[in-house]
Amino acid sequence: MLKTEGVLHFTIPVTDLDRSEKFYTEILGMEKIRRTGHMVFLRAAGKDNFVLTFSEKPIDPNPAGKHEIHSAFRLTADEYDRAKSFLASKGVEIFKEEDRRAGTFQGRSAYFLDPDRNVIEIMHLVRGPVGDKED
Repeated sequence: MLKTEGVLHFTIPVTDLDRSEKFYTEILGMEKIRRTGHMVFLRAAGKDNFVLTFSEKPIDPNPAGKHEIHSAFRLTADEYDRAKSFLASKGVEIFKEEDRRAGTFQGRSAYFLDPDRNVIEIMHLVRGPVGDKED
């Protein structure tokens, strides 16, 4: 079996790189690492990376109001509360909130859409896999 060291990056398909780059940097606070003709490389706090990749064909894997296919980002408790207010002030609607007390990832989470209808989750992670306590 392979012995990976972690996630290098994941890809989020988008139809407008300029619009999406602005959303992910100015709204979600991600750091732009580099941009090519069809990709924007971004970094969340620390060393977690992802790529916005131009897709001619929109990808909308979730029926309206569903969130099974999504990308999730961790926040501290204080930042989670601030982020919800900030998103509302920017017109970004949170369509579902949870306060999970059981399961693989436990804590408060909120789901919203990016400009291409990709579902994004923010979470104040209290307990992660194998019972690891986050904060």
